[in-house]
Amino acid sequence: MKERLRTCVNSALKRCYAEGSLNSGEYPHFVVEIPAHSEHGDFAVNIALALARAEKQAPRKIAEILVAALDGGDGLWDRLDIAGPGFINFHLAQNCWYAVLDEIMSQGERYGCSEVGGGAKVQIEFVSANPTGPLHIGHGRGAATGDAAARMLAAAGYDVQREYYINDAGNQVVILGRSIWMRLRELCGVTIEFPEDGYHGDYIRDIAVKLRAAQGDAPLRLAETEAIEVCGRFGMEYVITWIERDLQAFGVRFDNWYSEKSLYDRDLVQTELNTLRDKGLTFEQDGALWFRTTAYGDDKDRVLIRSDGIPTYFASDVAYHMEKFERGFSRVIDVWGADHHGYVPRMKAVLEGLGHEPDDLRVLLIQMVNLLRDGQPVAMGKRSGEFVTLRDVIDEVGSDACRYFFLMRRSDSPLDFDLELAKQQSNDNPVYYVQYAHARVCSINRTAAELGMTVPTAAQVDFTALQLPEELSLAKLLARFPETVAGAAENLEPHRVVYYLQELGTLFHSYYNKCRIIGDDPTTSHARLYLVNSVRIVLANALGLLGVSAPERM
Repeated sequence: MKERLRTCVNSALKRCYAEGSLNSGEYPHFVVEIPAHSEHGDFAVNIALALARAEKQAPRKIAEILVAALDGGDGLWDRLDIAGPGFINFHLAQNCWYAVLDEIMSQGERYGCSEVGGGAKVQIEFVSANPTGPLHIGHGRGAATGDAAARMLAAAGYDVQREYYINDAGNQVVILGRSIWMRLRELCGVTIEFPEDGYHGDYIRDIAVKLRAAQGDAPLRLAETEAIEVCGRFGMEYVITWIERDLQAFGVRFDNWYSEKSLYDRDLVQTELNTLRDKGLTFEQDGALWFRTTAYGDDKDRVLIRSDGIPTYFASDVAYHMEKFERGFSRVIDVWGADHHGYVPRMKAVLEGLGHEPDDLRVLLIQMVNLLRDGQPVAMGKRSGEFVTLRDVIDEVGSDACRYFFLMRRSDSPLDFDLELAKQQSNDNPVYYVQYAHARVCSINRTAAELGMTVPTAAQVDFTALQLPEELSLAKLLARFPETVAGAAENLEPHRVVYYLQELGTLFHSYYNKCRIIGDDPTTSHARLYLVNSVRIVLANALGLLGVSAPERM
């Protein structure tokens, strides 16, 4: 709708220049927006204000000239008026709004999709938890956010690849191996003193049991360093399989699992560091290799290779991000915990030094989740030893409620997640409230079928039968869905779709409670059945973008 209005305004400008009523010949950027107050129309356009300087006229005078030149838009609007300093307000014709229902019914599950991304290759890397233990609820929020953002980017016409970066080359793998080795020795009757820096969760003992079943006490006959390596490799493979299984239960899939260790195996870290050196972006000091990140806005230079010759995490991260762009991605998105916020400037500095725009890297920061039960904090899980696992929450409230709750707020805002609320089958539970709206329409369709009535085709619908203000409001809200999806994708803000769903669910339930969908008048019944099925399609599409199901019965 906005694009149609934009086209009409530009056509009016062209006529004004041809006739001489306007003289600058400029086509400035202007905004088409929904006014804050409905009495100001359906859309307001600021073109007259944008032209004022070039035309050297008062904006209201320019607005009067443009309104006279607007040709009616083939019945797109009923009337125009000029407000404030020169805004042109458009009051659209009702039949234009109801025509949106035909678009929804014809496009079906594609309604809401667009091509604004133009097929650009985008990579989104998320979760990427160290393969040393189960996923916790913080990882779950990152998983829901990353996956929903990927779905919305794909719907907006981007070529999206999801990636999980496996941190399998750091000291945490050694700690994991030592922890499993100690538990294996314990299982074999050896008295141990478990290291304080080890992983203390019960899952370490579970892995040791699995290792013993597979290899017996063979690892205990190895030298300590070799035994720890064997235990670490076994444990990491076990945990990665575990993580992948939990993510599948959460409805999250990855196109690629990328090993940090592979960067070293292929000598990519050194290759990329050589590239940085050749570009003059590194320097040596005190026996260490540094990156000149201060030249690109970072607060201090960063070490790549320590004086003992051991690469830092930053070195592998630099190589990894350089290699991402070498794979042809035009835009790279990372989903990180909020505690990594200080890491963002240095990574953007790296890209700028390599000739990329800093905004080619977008970082979504995920704030902490406060897990509650009836308003009270939930104690940490015994299995993890440190936190409540994502799988525990999925098993208790289900994947749908879990994902929806994680996405209800901006990712960079703290989130309170109440387990008891997430399980309620009531209007107080936001995901139940929205899913129930979808199930209600499906129930209406079953009732209609029992009466021998099917969802009508576009040719069978008389929109003049839709006379209630709520019906027009529903049509207008449904028309906003494609723009909502595009905006959520461009700004990487999945919560926008949640807000939209809450608004649509509230408006639908209010409409349902006010009037009978299937009544005595077949013309009205057909029109209302067409309307509510348009609502059903949009509800299902929006829920699908969140990775949440749209049940037909509840």
